[in-house]
Amino acid sequence: MLISTKFPNALLLASSILIISIGLNVGAIVPTYIYHICTNSTTYTPNSVYQINLRNLLSSLSSNASSESHNTSAGESSSSPVYGSFLCRGDVNTTACHDYVTFAVEDVVKRCPVQKETMIWYEECQLRYSNRLFFGTVYESPRNYYLNPTTISTDIDRFNLLVGAIQLAATEAARGRQGDKKFATKEFDVDGLNSLYSLVQCTPDLNASSCGRCLTDAIKGLHRCCSGKLGGRVMFPSCNVRKDQNIIGSDSNDLTNDVESLQFNFKSIETATSNFSDDNMLGKGGFGDVYKGVLLDGREIAVKRLSKSSGQGAAEFKNEVVLVAKLQHKNLVRLLGFCLEGDEKILVYEYVHNKSLDYFLFDPKKQSQLNWSIRCNIIEGIARGVLYLHEDSRLKVIHRDLKASNILLDRNMSPKVSDFGMARMFGQEQTQGNTIRIVGTYGYMAPEYAMEGLYSIKSDVYSFGILLLEILSGRKNSSSHIGDRTAGLVAYAWQLWNEKKVLDLMDPYLKDSCTPHEFMRYIQIALLCVQEDANLRPSMSSVVSTLKSEVPSLSQPERPAFISSGLHSDHELNPTDSLSVNIEMTVTEFLPR
Repeated sequence: MLISTKFPNALLLASSILIISIGLNVGAIVPTYIYHICTNSTTYTPNSVYQINLRNLLSSLSSNASSESHNTSAGESSSSPVYGSFLCRGDVNTTACHDYVTFAVEDVVKRCPVQKETMIWYEECQLRYSNRLFFGTVYESPRNYYLNPTTISTDIDRFNLLVGAIQLAATEAARGRQGDKKFATKEFDVDGLNSLYSLVQCTPDLNASSCGRCLTDAIKGLHRCCSGKLGGRVMFPSCNVRKDQNIIGSDSNDLTNDVESLQFNFKSIETATSNFSDDNMLGKGGFGDVYKGVLLDGREIAVKRLSKSSGQGAAEFKNEVVLVAKLQHKNLVRLLGFCLEGDEKILVYEYVHNKSLDYFLFDPKKQSQLNWSIRCNIIEGIARGVLYLHEDSRLKVIHRDLKASNILLDRNMSPKVSDFGMARMFGQEQTQGNTIRIVGTYGYMAPEYAMEGLYSIKSDVYSFGILLLEILSGRKNSSSHIGDRTAGLVAYAWQLWNEKKVLDLMDPYLKDSCTPHEFMRYIQIALLCVQEDANLRPSMSSVVSTLKSEVPSLSQPERPAFISSGLHSDHELNPTDSLSVNIEMTVTEFLPR
């Protein structure tokens, strides 16, 4: 629903749609039209000096559309000067911005054929020109309000927090946190389950004070027009404010460009992998096989050919890839793109040269290559990668399948967490969920997840604790023995902790490079991570800070979590077991926003 000081009539709207549909070059990207205003108080005559100056100005705007914004003028020495500007949304890339503005300069004169003052808004950009100099001055008129009439239920305190979140974004934008863009986005929780997203932006010609004042007034307007509504926006010539139930920005509205830049054709993947040759196979898993490949430009890649029974739709798959490709950290394996042709679904990752952690950690001939310094670097890198997924990325990601075989090692033996792309993604304020589809690897799963389907960031902390015990001991979680009874590594470590014999757990290859004090501290961190009560487990940010700098006194760990369903940690599950686990498989399920 659009609320404005004046509305386009049906004839103008119909003709606008026709112009849009026939006036584009093949391959051009069309901005999404919102509204325009032509001020009738001043007009120009055909072939006048003003029209000539306007043509020159629009040409200048179009030619400078490789940047996010531009102010220019034409004919200032004449009696009919014209001033103009365009502004692309802060997350729109320069290529798309060029297409949008090129379209807008043609579209605007068709909508406002003789008016000297014009303002037009699109989803992705805005364009303005006038016979009056307007640079550096706040203009809040003409103004438009656009709302989604769907009502959301939220108490007054939570709504105040919502407004506060938008105001925080406004403060960041005014200070120019993103360079010269004066643009910011924020996410805020609505009801514990759903999130709303905000976007604020000023024209870059405003100083911090003017931008802040404009955005504050726009936020007040948003409160008047759209309080309690699911979405809404206020558009001034100098700034705009928006809230929406969907992710605002390139993750949703620029999706087409992102998909195209990430898509590989199947023939190129076939060629790179020598037609998925067994000689190029790096590994097998329940969700697909992985092959090494070399592209024609020489880049080495790892190709995961997903099983055809994954059940994921093409649109969902594309959306997921675009989101995952934006998760970039030095301790995460980078997703380069995808291939989607016929029933083929393929993920293309960067190639990591030294295989996976388990290849070294559990091989008696290779364990010696992992001295204490290297293992500490691996432990800290894993922790930082998981911390990024939990707290520092735009989406909160719960991995749900942390294990040694999902930790890849580069040429410098630095770790990269892999297979996070098929994990569970949250809004930033959500911390846990529940599912009947238990996925992951038995032995690494937290008991509340394996038994009840309840998962959270603390589920990953538990898995990290298991990994930490494996790295310190050089033993698999399923290969420890106490007497003649098979027991998990957690149980064995807990027994040695209580008997004050923790050093018995140390990998013999570490005895010359690790001090007893350091080893015991790392074991204590691991045992804190695998405590039965998930609320007692530390966050990954706490783990990272504890690993990096020695804390004077760590808390004493309480009883670890033992999965006591009558199954041992090396038990092979079968279809008749009451616990449903997809071994070696990970699945993505996006929660409602």
